[in-house]
Amino acid sequence: MEQALATIDGWVASRAREYVCVCPVHSIMECRRSEAVRRTFNQAGMVTPDGMPLVWVARALGHHDVGRVYGPDLMLAVLRRERHRHFFYGGGPGVAERLAGAVMTRYPKLEVAGFIEPPFAPLDELCTPAVAQAINAGSADIVWVGMSSPKQDLWMTRMRPLLDAPVLIAVGAAFDFHTGRVRQAPAWIQRSGLEWLFRLGTEPRRLWRRYLVDNPWFVWELFLQSTRLKRFDL
Repeated sequence: MEQALATIDGWVASRAREYVCVCPVHSIMECRRSEAVRRTFNQAGMVTPDGMPLVWVARALGHHDVGRVYGPDLMLAVLRRERHRHFFYGGGPGVAERLAGAVMTRYPKLEVAGFIEPPFAPLDELCTPAVAQAINAGSADIVWVGMSSPKQDLWMTRMRPLLDAPVLIAVGAAFDFHTGRVRQAPAWIQRSGLEWLFRLGTEPRRLWRRYLVDNPWFVWELFLQSTRLKRFDL
């Protein structure tokens, strides 16, 4: 986490133009399904392991210093330091506004540049110069993006050339968690790697494919690669 925070601070200071993808198992499988999604993740300035299974795999492969950088935790870690100017893009009706109000109450010195609650619409309707102009008007340093994955990741790569903010960070359900709209798994469940089961129980209709299809598929392909029966493109 500290390395991620230092990298983000450095990008803001240098006025770089980067974006951050948080990556659970689901995102890896989306990369397997789509060349566009794979390219989006490969071009990101930072990709973090959002779930414990990826941390365990990385450590098993010899990367012992890898730790979980979970989207909702990353958001709070950045905001609680009360640095930079922040813009919130995403969430359902009223969610981004509630989030902006909540974080300003919790962190009184935090600068909020604005928020937009986009409609549920295709990317072509969300990635426009008008949207970029509205976000740029706030002179934000960091734009937080809260949509489903990979939609939020594709949004960042398409909007990156149009936005002045040095850093875009996609954090998925963090908007819902931090406004209390969706219940977050207890810390012990997160540490155990069973957050997927908790979330499946709370949102089965929306998440069943993500966890009941993608998770077994990931384990199978991990087995194929670890036994060298098959190699996969990066």
